[in-house]
Amino acid sequence: MSAPTPETAMAPGDRDDAVGQIVQDLTYAFEGTFTAAEVRRAVEVAWSELTAVSRIPTYLPVLTARLARQRLTAAAQAGGRIVKTVPELLFVCVHNAGRSQMAAALAAHLAPLKVHVRSAGSAPTGEINPVVVQVLAERGIDLREAFPKPLSDDVVRAADVIVTMGCGDSCPVLPGKRYEDWDVPDPAGQSIEVVRDIRDQIQGRVTALLRELDL
Repeated sequence: MSAPTPETAMAPGDRDDAVGQIVQDLTYAFEGTFTAAEVRRAVEVAWSELTAVSRIPTYLPVLTARLARQRLTAAAQAGGRIVKTVPELLFVCVHNAGRSQMAAALAAHLAPLKVHVRSAGSAPTGEINPVVVQVLAERGIDLREAFPKPLSDDVVRAADVIVTMGCGDSCPVLPGKRYEDWDVPDPAGQSIEVVRDIRDQIQGRVTALLRELDL
């Protein structure tokens, strides 16, 4: 017998209760910025997308709340409903399980409070590469609560700088954005020594970008 999918692992009533609670919490958090209907739409989309990639359905409510909050914040920034106080950096790779997660975590670590970072994948997988988690932990960076996220138009529109790594033409190109494409190896299936080298390559590129932005 095959293992249950995330959708079938949660009863419909439990799903409705979880979605309803997330909508209630986020409607309060974004009161005056988004209507309850707009919040519900964001939550429903986030739940549906994560259901397709999450391997741990138990955490779907938590991950959905986090993704919907990020998306709503990005939409508010892009629409001028929330004023951005620091530059927004978006790192994109295919699976959002390695390179883009490392870049975002390193940028946040190197320039705390000076920049806001997001990451996403053009075809996200269900979990972060455990070797990536390990090599960042060696630098004092905790990725245990990170999760792969699908790329959305809102996060692209909210970003000031968009860095792609191996995702080809999947990221929409918008006017007024700074785009960079970094030729960095994929850590998937690599030894820890190789992933450490990839981490160091990414850190060098992130450091150079932050200096260019005077951060």
